[in-house]
Amino acid sequence: MDLYLTEPFGPFPAAIGNAYTTFTTRQDVSPLPLPVIPAGKLRPGSQLEFDARGEFSTTGTPTLAVGLYLGTQVPAITTVIAESSAITTGSGAAAWPWEMHWEDLVTAIGTSGSMTGHGYLKLGTSLTAYAADAPIPTTAGARVVAIDTTIARAIGVCATWGTSSASNSIKVYKLSAGIRN
Repeated sequence: MDLYLTEPFGPFPAAIGNAYTTFTTRQDVSPLPLPVIPAGKLRPGSQLEFDARGEFSTTGTPTLAVGLYLGTQVPAITTVIAESSAITTGSGAAAWPWEMHWEDLVTAIGTSGSMTGHGYLKLGTSLTAYAADAPIPTTAGARVVAIDTTIARAIGVCATWGTSSASNSIKVYKLSAGIRN
């Protein structure tokens, strides 16, 4: 029988994140503070798991891409781990849910470390239903991600709207990151 220890990465946000609007380039939308993978924590065979959930609202039918990134605690996006394609949202969404899950395996450590993984994004089609899971990342080649394991790396949520509007809003309720084994 295999036993696994799961250890969460803190710090842990005490509140849900802000609503982010009026942007069309990739932006951090995470609740603060960001969870951080400590320097030197990972080893070959480490399994990482990230989960995020929240809501979005729209006017019209803009596209929305949502993803996870590695960065600094500032926050600053330095490496996108996995991101959906631009998905056309439903018209007039009002606090529709979304959720994202990603898992990986660390295959190398050091300044030229790497991890390989994939996951999914569920985007609400109403307050009570989801569209089919959208795989993230969207290409097989993007499943391998470079990571410098010698420095602390923050985990965050990023998003990109296809149309800038004060009515196109995304909010993160929960962002969690952990190591298993």
